[in-house]
Amino acid sequence: MSVAIIISKPGGPEVLKTIAFFPGEPGPDEVRIRHSVIGVNFVDIYYRSGLYPLPASPAVPGFEGAGVVIDVGSHVRCFSPGDRVAYTGNPQGAYCECRNIPASRLIKIPEGIDFRTAGSSMLRGLTAHMLLHKVRNVQPGEWLLVHAAAGGLGQLVTRWATMKGARVIGTASSPARMALASAAGAAEVLLHTDPSWQDKVREITQGHGVHFAIDGIGGTMLSATLGVVRPFGMVASMGQPAGPIPAVPVEDLGFRRSIALMRPSSLAYADDAGLYRQGTTDLMAALQQGLINPVGAEFPLTEAWQAHASLESGRTTGSVILTV
Repeated sequence: MSVAIIISKPGGPEVLKTIAFFPGEPGPDEVRIRHSVIGVNFVDIYYRSGLYPLPASPAVPGFEGAGVVIDVGSHVRCFSPGDRVAYTGNPQGAYCECRNIPASRLIKIPEGIDFRTAGSSMLRGLTAHMLLHKVRNVQPGEWLLVHAAAGGLGQLVTRWATMKGARVIGTASSPARMALASAAGAAEVLLHTDPSWQDKVREITQGHGVHFAIDGIGGTMLSATLGVVRPFGMVASMGQPAGPIPAVPVEDLGFRRSIALMRPSSLAYADDAGLYRQGTTDLMAALQQGLINPVGAEFPLTEAWQAHASLESGRTTGSVILTV
């Protein structure tokens, strides 16, 4: 009998419980997979904590994984037992040894990409694709500001933006994390706790400001970030581990500033079939071409609570995974 992790009520990491679990036979359009690697992301914490409502109770969290096909539904023709596959997006339910999932959600893992890379890169990689190709089609020579550039998403966005020829200014919370952001390819790295970081961004960009800013911190960081974006630039608000984001008056964006603000959703991007296929195809190609997504911490599936505690406390860098 396989196991799964469930959430029965919102709360801290301790509400993650292990149960015996078997998914049953796959439906006609489903595939049953056995996970090797499961990705852990802040969106999982948002559902566990109650910031986002659970779709059911109890619920198996998780939106990302990689493994092997072990059975297919009667209508499935594009996958066979033994295929190496990965996925991200709805429906959630990744924190388990085995699961049934719609065949339309899966992609085959190309040769040369292992389970650790695929299983840890799907959600962050699709998010990075959304940011760098859809929210703003980043061009060579453009300046990007990436907050939390040493985190899992921050490092991946920095590396991919650099591959596209952009120049990244990263921010981080400590000198050690600044070194990680620099190693990921950031042209300049600043302490986001430095009161003068905004002045330094303006100085680096010769007073013009950045073309595109990505805020994965939340709290008061978004309003501060708006002040370092050039006219007709873009800001993407991607998360709020530092706390709720205060309301942003339209006047802060408007007539004199001409700044666009977006709150894009990775899961909404994944739910669009065309965007999902294009994004995952481009992601796998980029990984084959040398895009690196380092794994910063890994835990057994049954220690998912510890993975959440580590990610939530800010002790991790890079991606966090559960192994089966």
